[in-house]
Amino acid sequence: MLGVIGTKVGMTRVFKDNGTSVPVTVISVAHSKIVQRKTAEKDGYYAVQVNFGSKKKVSKSLEKKFKDNNAEKGYLTEFNLSEEEFNYLVDAKEITLHPFSGTDKVDVSGVSKGKGFAGVVKRHNFKTQDATHGNSLAHRAPGSIGQCQFPGRVFKGKKMAGHMGDRNTTVQNLEIEKIDLDENVLLVKGAVPGSIGSFVKVTPSIKDGAKLSLEPIVDEVADPAPETEESVENIAETTTPEESNENQNTEADKASDVSDASTEVAEEEPKEVQATEKAAKEETKEVKATEEAVKEETNTAEEKVEAKKEDKKE
Repeated sequence: MLGVIGTKVGMTRVFKDNGTSVPVTVISVAHSKIVQRKTAEKDGYYAVQVNFGSKKKVSKSLEKKFKDNNAEKGYLTEFNLSEEEFNYLVDAKEITLHPFSGTDKVDVSGVSKGKGFAGVVKRHNFKTQDATHGNSLAHRAPGSIGQCQFPGRVFKGKKMAGHMGDRNTTVQNLEIEKIDLDENVLLVKGAVPGSIGSFVKVTPSIKDGAKLSLEPIVDEVADPAPETEESVENIAETTTPEESNENQNTEADKASDVSDASTEVAEEEPKEVQATEKAAKEETKEVKATEEAVKEETNTAEEKVEAKKEDKKE
């Protein structure tokens, strides 16, 4: 079944039109390039292998496979497809969210968070034993784990204490709240397995019988219609003689307004020039007057000095 590989970004909430708050998980879908196609004639089944994530070191065979398809070195996964899904991806180079645009529910698979070594109460939801009435050391103990001499062993699969989490887990029938095809983001109602930043696999819901929309993607771009001779003639016919005369009159009025404004500017320019010339002349007169005053002061000072010298001689 065709699906996508994404990264768990985290959880948030969205509000519906009636104000209801819905908890959602944000899944950022990775750009998964198709690196190999398998056909029923050659391999016995239809499938595609895609890359996701990034890795520094991979095997030589995988490195060659990624290099031949211009794909980033990373992890590899495979989707088993029907013949219809395989034909849909004949010309595709990568898997996107477009097939999920017509799907309501999905199944999300991932590796659950590791919880370490846990007891039966936490791991399997066992009921605790009595707190009193002679029980002092076995409050959270599992109790009996089997029979006596027959069969003389513990059956496989017995629920006991052990490592909890860190296993492949699938959550089914999660509703899709929103799909952003531009940002490649999927909002799913509820929680999904794994920690933030972990990879998850999203596929159509099996129980709900959800199907992907395998219609080809068509980019509708409205090209501007070129102006032909007929369209120009139609425009010319629609304009009446009265409208053309009005347009000519308005253009003449605009031209007269522009000429009047230019003449006013031309008349104002010589007045400004005359004013600047007068100001310059006044400044020169003031400078000359100050120079004469300075000369007179220096002459009087020299005369006083000479008079003092003559008095001393006498």
